[in-house]
Amino acid sequence: MIRIPISLCAAVLAWALPAAEAQAPAGSPAEDGSVRVNMVGAYGPWLADRVLGNEPGQLSFRTGKWKNVDQWRKAGRQRLLELLAPVDLGGTPRVTVTSRATYDGVDIEFLAWQLPAGPVTEAVFLKPAGAKGPLPAILGLHDHAGNKFMGWRKIVRTGEQDWAMQEKHQAHYYGGVAWANEIAKRGYAVLVHDTFPFASRRVLVKDVPPAIQAGGVDPEPGDLEGIAKYNAFAGAHEHIMEKSLISAGTTWPGVYLVEDQRALDVLAARPEVDASRMGCAGLSGGGMRTVFLGGVDDRIKVAIAVGFMTTWREFVLDKCFTHTWMTYVPLLPRDLDFPEILALRAPAATMVLNCRQDPLYTLPEMQRADAILAETFKRANASDRYRCNFYDGGHKFDLEMQADAFAWFDRFLKGAAR
Repeated sequence: MIRIPISLCAAVLAWALPAAEAQAPAGSPAEDGSVRVNMVGAYGPWLADRVLGNEPGQLSFRTGKWKNVDQWRKAGRQRLLELLAPVDLGGTPRVTVTSRATYDGVDIEFLAWQLPAGPVTEAVFLKPAGAKGPLPAILGLHDHAGNKFMGWRKIVRTGEQDWAMQEKHQAHYYGGVAWANEIAKRGYAVLVHDTFPFASRRVLVKDVPPAIQAGGVDPEPGDLEGIAKYNAFAGAHEHIMEKSLISAGTTWPGVYLVEDQRALDVLAARPEVDASRMGCAGLSGGGMRTVFLGGVDDRIKVAIAVGFMTTWREFVLDKCFTHTWMTYVPLLPRDLDFPEILALRAPAATMVLNCRQDPLYTLPEMQRADAILAETFKRANASDRYRCNFYDGGHKFDLEMQADAFAWFDRFLKGAAR
């Protein structure tokens, strides 16, 4: 039997799972009284139906307790932030431009900034070659993919400084293109940064005790064998990082949220950027980050979550083994279902892109999450500002999906619908 680390990216795990196991049925009792296969066996029905329950959470807009969406948003965000326990990473960081390039019609600046914790953050800023602005802007959020050695490079190309593994990654997930470059060429300013603990922000093997190094190494970019060893170490290290974060009184999404907000500060401060027209998007781990950032920060006028939308019930019963520790917020499921985190931005423009055969989720729970979002936006009198699309295929953000996402950005960041 192959043992697969729980903490690796769901997409990587899904490749290794037999089809029957990847589509395990939910944990409700069968007709003969037995328990269907689920992540916690005989405890599944109790956790899903009694502890989590089937009714809207205490702070759900769907309960009808709130007079209007503004009142609900205030209460929901207050509770969400309390449970996220975000860390203090200061104000807008001081940014250094380390180099510049022009590639395939895009001007690129390589940036760096130091946050109060951890290594220097590396990032790239892209805009149409020669553009002065003010431009609508996108914060591009990179994925997880079980690869912590790469960060911004997963969705960007820069020409001479590209790595061979970037092309392979983009071919698998993004239809063979760097989507950050593609939307920049469409007339947007784009910022993509490494986030905790990826790439420039990663935990180095040499900095942890030998007992937990697990055969990991700190490789150079061309050392594919070494990178594989590093990523195996980093996957196993997620358990330790999660325990440490909780012990410190914070959460992984709480750290993500603040790092992404500091990057948004950097983007908003650019002279080429119209800070009143900013959006964010990302696939997988980037989709998860979109849920939290888009749900909390009003500067995000358009949020597009790709390949990361389901329910807490799904995580209880079916698919927690395909997801990173970076997703979870203790106690929150009693108050808000997972899609309601993103729904806290209603009536601001919101898009969710799902794939029907995505092995990270079950189709019924993706559909249930869509129904929750749609109901919330309808109650907020903003049905026209929410859209969920389903596509054939697995875990991806391919050219068809990008075209739909870019059109949604154009509609609300360039068009009259703002």
